[in-house]
Amino acid sequence: MTAQPAPRLTRLLEAVLAGAGTDLDLHGTLRHIVEGAAELTGADHADLAVADPAGDGPTEIRAPAPEAEEEPGAASPRLRVPVLVGDEEFGELRLTGRPGAGPFTAEDEQLLRVLATQAGISIGNARLYETARQRERWIEGAAAVTTALLTEENADGALTTVAERARLLADASAGVILHPTAEGGMEIVSASAPDDPDGMIGATIAPGSPVLEQLLGGEPVFLTDSATDPRMTTHVRHRFGPSMMLPLQANGRLIGTLALPRRRGARQYTDLERLLATQFASQAALALVLADARRGRERLAVYEDRDRIARDLHDLVVQRLFATGMMLESTERRRGAEDVRDILVRAVDALRSTVQEVRTTIFALQQPPAEPPTGLRGRVLRETASAAERLGLAPSTHFRGAVDSRVPAPVADRLVTALRHALADACARKAVSRVEVTVDTATALADGRAGVRLTVFDDGSGSGSGSGSGSGSGNDRADGDGADGDADGDAGGEGTTVTWWSPL
Repeated sequence: MTAQPAPRLTRLLEAVLAGAGTDLDLHGTLRHIVEGAAELTGADHADLAVADPAGDGPTEIRAPAPEAEEEPGAASPRLRVPVLVGDEEFGELRLTGRPGAGPFTAEDEQLLRVLATQAGISIGNARLYETARQRERWIEGAAAVTTALLTEENADGALTTVAERARLLADASAGVILHPTAEGGMEIVSASAPDDPDGMIGATIAPGSPVLEQLLGGEPVFLTDSATDPRMTTHVRHRFGPSMMLPLQANGRLIGTLALPRRRGARQYTDLERLLATQFASQAALALVLADARRGRERLAVYEDRDRIARDLHDLVVQRLFATGMMLESTERRRGAEDVRDILVRAVDALRSTVQEVRTTIFALQQPPAEPPTGLRGRVLRETASAAERLGLAPSTHFRGAVDSRVPAPVADRLVTALRHALADACARKAVSRVEVTVDTATALADGRAGVRLTVFDDGSGSGSGSGSGSGSGNDRADGDGADGDADGDAGGEGTTVTWWSPL
C-alpha cells in the first residue's frame, strides 16, 4: 500500500486531464473518464448510465466492452457513485468485477467520486456550449427569415420561408403555418414537410378545441404526442409525436400559428428548444407584419400612380374627344364639300391620336410598380413621366410599329439619351402648354432604309439650352458604322420640333 498511492494519484490526474478535454466532445470526454475508472481500480468493467435516456448525452458508455453479459445473481464486486450536474443527478458511474483483488476499497470509491465529479463538470460544460450553439443558430435563423421576408414579394412565399426555416432549426419533421378560419377553427395554409407532405394543406383544427383556446389567447401549446392527445383533431395528427404550436403574434395581433411536430417516437423538445422556438415565432411574426406593411405601401404607390395616369387620361384624352366632337358638330353648319372634308380629316387624325394615347396609358398601367422598365417603350414613358414634373404637364406620347422588338439595345440607349436632351430643352423654354413625343419604326427613313425616328415637339418660346434644337445642333452621326443617328431642330413660330433617327 505504501508504493501504490503515488502512481494511482498520477494516473488519476492523467484521467482527469484527459477527461477535461478541449474540443467539448461530450462522448469522447466521458469515454476517457470511464476508461480511467476501469484502469485505476482494476475493475473488469466500468460504465456510465444516464438516468434520463431522453435527456442530453449518451445512454450508456462502457469500458472495456464486455464480451458477454454477466450472469444474473453472480457474486461480483460492485461500486456505484452518482454523477451530478449542478444539483441534478445525471446518471451513475459504476464499476463491476475485480478478479483476484477482492472487493472495492474506500480508496477506490474516493477515486471514482473524483472521476464522477469530473464527468459532471464535463457534462455541464458541454451543455453550456450546446446551449450557446443552439441560441446562435436560432438567432441567425431569425435574422435570415427577417431578411427574406422583407425582400419576398409573395405573401404565400413568406409563410413558406418561415415554416421551412423553423423546421430546420427545430429538427422537426414538418413546419406548418395555420390561419384562423371564419368558423372559429384553424387551417393549415402553408407546410414544409419533405418526408410526407400529402394532405397537409387544408387540414383543420375544429372549432372549440382546447388547443385553439390557448392559441387564440396567444399562449404556446406543447404536446407530448400529437397522435394521442385528445386536444388535436386534424386528420394528419397520427403521423406526429412531440410537437410545439406557437402563436405568431405581433403588437397584440394574432397572425396565425407556427406548428413544429416531430415523428412519433422522436425525442421530446427540451425547455431550451421550447424557449428558443417561442422567441423565433415572435420575431417571425413581427417580420411578417413589416413585410405586409411594405407590400401595402407598394400597392398604395401603384394606386397613386394609376390615379395620376387617370388624371392625365382625363386631361389629354377626354378633352381631345370633346374637341373632336365639337369639330364634327360644326360640319352641320358647313355647306362647301371641301370644308367638310378638311374637318373630317382633322377629326380622324385627332381620333387616331386619341387611340394612341389610350394604348400608351394601358401600357403604363401594366408596368410593374417597383422595377425599372427594360423595353424601349417603357423607358420612353419613364422619361416623359419624369419630364412631366418639370414641365407641369404630361407629354403626349405615341408609338408606331414594333418598338420593343425591332430597336436593338445600343440604338435604344442613344434614342433615350436624345429624348432626354430634347425634353430638357422643352423644360427650359417658356410658355410650354403642349409637348408631343413620337417613336416611329413603321416608316422607312429618307434614304429608304428601315429605321427608328424620334420626334419631339413643344409649343414653347425661346431657344432652350441648345441641346438638340436649332439648325443641325446635337448631331449624333457616326460615319460608316451602320448604326448612325442624326438630330435636327426646327424652331418655328408655332413651336420647336426635334427629330432624331437611326437605321435598324
